[in-house]
Amino acid sequence: MEGNQAFMQEAIALATANVASGRGGPFGAVVVKDGKVIAAGVNQVTALNDPTAHAEVTAIRHACQLLGTFQLEGCEVYTSCEPCPMCLAAIYWARCGAIYYGNSAEDAAKVGFDDAFLYGEMKKPSSDRRIPMERMLPDEAWASFAAWRDAAVKVVY
Repeated sequence: MEGNQAFMQEAIALATANVASGRGGPFGAVVVKDGKVIAAGVNQVTALNDPTAHAEVTAIRHACQLLGTFQLEGCEVYTSCEPCPMCLAAIYWARCGAIYYGNSAEDAAKVGFDDAFLYGEMKKPSSDRRIPMERMLPDEAWASFAAWRDAAVKVVY
């Protein structure tokens, strides 16, 4: 992999400007396709009261809308910080081809953004996680999976 420093500088500049604006955290991201920035995002968690409005997720949403698709094959993500578990999963689900990041997860922890507990929670059995989880109505729930399995018309993803 060989990233483009200008794209990383853009992600970092977005993160810094977001802090200066007072509207969000120090995170910025750009999605690049064919050597061009097609979408950008900044952390908008507090501005939108949306815990999923991380820079990478916001940039992915914009890129998907622009391209009219839910998959970003052939795209790269440049982000000012190593993606958290949610953002990493979103990048994988979007099928992006590469991730370039500036600050590490350890750097983020030094300024109060510590996701280490999330990685730990995911490794635990559901019965041992901080937020209680209980399976309910599995037979009834299976009906939606059966409907998907048997559907003649569907978009597989």
